[in-house]
Amino acid sequence: MNSTHYTYSEIRQQPAIWKTVYNLIKSQKNEITSFLDKVFFDDKAVEIIITGAGSSFFVAETSAVIFQKNTGFTVKAVSSTELVTHPDLYINKGKNNLLISLARSGNSPESTAAIVNAELVSETISHLIITCNKTGKLATDRNENNSYAIILPEETNDKGLAMTSSVSSMILASLLVSNIKDIENLSGIIHKMADFGEFLLTDYSSKLKDFAANKFSRAVFLGSGASVGIAREGHLKLQELTDGKIICTFDSFLGFRHGPKAVVNNETLMVYLMSNNEYVRKYEKDLVNSVQNEQKPNYSIIISESFESFQNISLTISMNTTESSLPEEILSICSLIPIQLLAYYKSLEYGLNPDSPSERGAIHRVVQGVSIYPYKKLLKTNTNA
Repeated sequence: MNSTHYTYSEIRQQPAIWKTVYNLIKSQKNEITSFLDKVFFDDKAVEIIITGAGSSFFVAETSAVIFQKNTGFTVKAVSSTELVTHPDLYINKGKNNLLISLARSGNSPESTAAIVNAELVSETISHLIITCNKTGKLATDRNENNSYAIILPEETNDKGLAMTSSVSSMILASLLVSNIKDIENLSGIIHKMADFGEFLLTDYSSKLKDFAANKFSRAVFLGSGASVGIAREGHLKLQELTDGKIICTFDSFLGFRHGPKAVVNNETLMVYLMSNNEYVRKYEKDLVNSVQNEQKPNYSIIISESFESFQNISLTISMNTTESSLPEEILSICSLIPIQLLAYYKSLEYGLNPDSPSERGAIHRVVQGVSIYPYKKLLKTNTNA
């Protein structure tokens, strides 16, 4: 194992970084609250969209359900790539829109183009920017009259190709913003979250390294609620860090029954991201037992808050050895650590450089080759003419 890889250190730094992100957002409570109060002055007329591309969009998917739960507003996740091509389908010009843009570098062409196009559709739009790069275009080229930027600690601006600490930190930042007025009361939860992360790193790094030696060629990641976005991030992380040598997919536990189960064969790895909500777990347990007993995949990982025994599971990862528990959405962020470690070790298993795994240069740290064209407002046509 080469611990000099940026990717390895960026995975391991997350528990400490989560505490730093919490303190950063807490220090900006007054400014963030003031900005949001201006946006939410008419509660009934507010629509919130959270956007990003690639891993940042998976962050948006996870953050949207958390943001909606904590604020009571209707929130949807829309990729910035869709806002570039079809802003009129997602932006309601009759509402006060808040566009929350998430990005590691803030330099991908879609990041800024999504904002430009959204403003062409809506004249009453505000922007909350959460980014890891203080010098990125998303942070520096914004209109200060209708935007607020949260610049996360420099350490979150991952130097490796794969987004790791940037992903968990942006989800956490979104969660904290959605609960900004009660942020002081979250200190204990954040410290417990960091403890879970440290436990995962200490107890499961070597086990995941050993597991990565298994000969699986495809992988399925399953989650529920906020963990669906985490599952989607997991499928990308393993696929990109192995340079596409492992083909991955994702789904919800219940959704997986409706056809996608056909992907399971004897070379498939199943990764189950278990909720700690007892109601949700009833459905998850049924699906795990069904797949393990009927499809019988050779490789399987359970990631859960507390230990629970299932038949034929290759590796069970339990995050907690105490009776204390985390909120379900916080637990989903912790699930990222074993996913990232698995992808890192599998990359090494293939003889790749995890910091730059794409041998043919197919993928880059900041997306390349995207041309942005001027967007023209669509005019309503008179069908009676």
